Amino acid sequence: MISLLHIKNLGIIEDITLNLEEGFNVLTGETGSGKSLIIDSFGIISGGRFSKEMIRKGENSSLVEVCIWLETQEIIVSREIFINGRNICKINGRLVTVSELKDFMGKIIDIAKQHENQNIMDVSYHIKYLDNFIGDKISDKLNQYKELFLKYNSLKMELKLGFGDEKEKQRKLDLLEYQINEIDDAGLKDGEEEVLETQRKQISNIDKINENLEISGSSLNDVVEGLETSIRSLEKIENFDEKYQKKLEELKNSYYDIEEISRDIYNFKYELDFDSSSKEEIEDRLDLINNLKRKYGNSIKEILDYRNEVEKEIFDIKNLEERNIEIRRELKEIKNEMTELSTYIHNYRIEYSKILAENINQELSDLSMKNSKLLVDVIENEEGKFNENGIDKVEFLICTNTGEDFLPLTKIASGGELSRIMLAIKTVLNDIDNDQKVLIFDEIDTGISGIAARAVSSKMKKIAKNHQIFVVSHLAVIAASAENNYFSYKIVEDGKTKTNVKKIDGEELINEIARISSGDMSKVSKEHAKELLKLSKVA
Repeated sequence: MISLLHIKNLGIIEDITLNLEEGFNVLTGETGSGKSLIIDSFGIISGGRFSKEMIRKGENSSLVEVCIWLETQEIIVSREIFINGRNICKINGRLVTVSELKDFMGKIIDIAKQHENQNIMDVSYHIKYLDNFIGDKISDKLNQYKELFLKYNSLKMELKLGFGDEKEKQRKLDLLEYQINEIDDAGLKDGEEEVLETQRKQISNIDKINENLEISGSSLNDVVEGLETSIRSLEKIENFDEKYQKKLEELKNSYYDIEEISRDIYNFKYELDFDSSSKEEIEDRLDLINNLKRKYGNSIKEILDYRNEVEKEIFDIKNLEERNIEIRRELKEIKNEMTELSTYIHNYRIEYSKILAENINQELSDLSMKNSKLLVDVIENEEGKFNENGIDKVEFLICTNTGEDFLPLTKIASGGELSRIMLAIKTVLNDIDNDQKVLIFDEIDTGISGIAARAVSSKMKKIAKNHQIFVVSHLAVIAASAENNYFSYKIVEDGKTKTNVKKIDGEELINEIARISSGDMSKVSKEHAKELLKLSKVA
């Protein structure tokens, strides 16, 4: 249910907050007091159309917020629309698009108002209405069908991704085998790129390296000769003092280390024995590696890992045929089961579409729409074409005048007629309707009075046991039947007109029912209002 509605800067509404109750809520008020704007706000928060002309004069934006209780969870939904057309929509503080807002609120609010995107106008909901009406006779079969439909689509996707088509499979194999051959022909070794990069640097700087190795080696040779002379000298006196002997050992260790370094530097020079073709070979090898890196990975290790993955994929594809045969067999079996189930469901839909239409038409007659006839049209899809609900498309069609053609509900010109059609449908489905949607009715009492008005109020009271209802009404009998009454009125402050709304009961409610009943609040009118309230309690 919606527990709170907050509207800011919408038309003559400056800033109002309306605390709503469960059950049957009715809004009344003087002409031009802003009642239609409150209905419009439900459309706005449901992702409906908005004109910048609706923004209060002198303001930059309009804001609508609702607090929704969904089972035990409180959800805050808001939509702010700016004069430049920008929208800011939020669900529990999270930014969403208008489309996402519309999808979410479509599960919560059902609006019977001309040109709004309510569910009764959404053809995809019509099949749900019919199936709910049929109930247990098809529910198990329908659930079985939906499980099979999901499995059917999953297997079709597996077959497609598994290259079930022979040409596609061969094309994929050719590509993978080319890739693995290209990698194998390169004979890559992990770490070789680093070695090649080092060799390329050496070749590019070979003269400089040779020159400095020569200088370093020559200098070390002088050092080695000096160390040899120093060692021979200390050997002659090592027996005279222990400290001479200690230093001699240290010097010999240094001599061996430097001698080894000298040999290494000498060898470095011979390692630089590159011929004229070496540079070209290294560059070609690095180009090959870089080309493979662009295709298969950022390093030789990644390329070799990719090669192993390709090898596995080739194995899987070559062994897919057995699985593909199994999938095709399963698909055939599932299709036969789906055909059997969907045909069973289709036959029940055909039978009960007539019963549902008869029941709704009886309700329409009670609601002063005796010349209107509703048709529940069940259309079978072309052969072999399944959807999530079987093989059918269901649409409610309406003929509002005797002798005219049946047309989609979107062709209805009157918002009042649309409200009464939704009321008739909800009345028929009330006992089996599992959703807890908030129902918004506008113009429902247009052109009716007397017996029809009592029928409207009676049906609304019945539906309000399962749904929260909010309706704008001009009829005393409907206002008297409400569980909660709200009154809209205009005030002028600082030279500006604005709307206020308040909840009324007791004497205020009696006065309001008297006003809309006879146009005044005379003693007789008030007594009539009290009688209407009394009758509504026992109706």
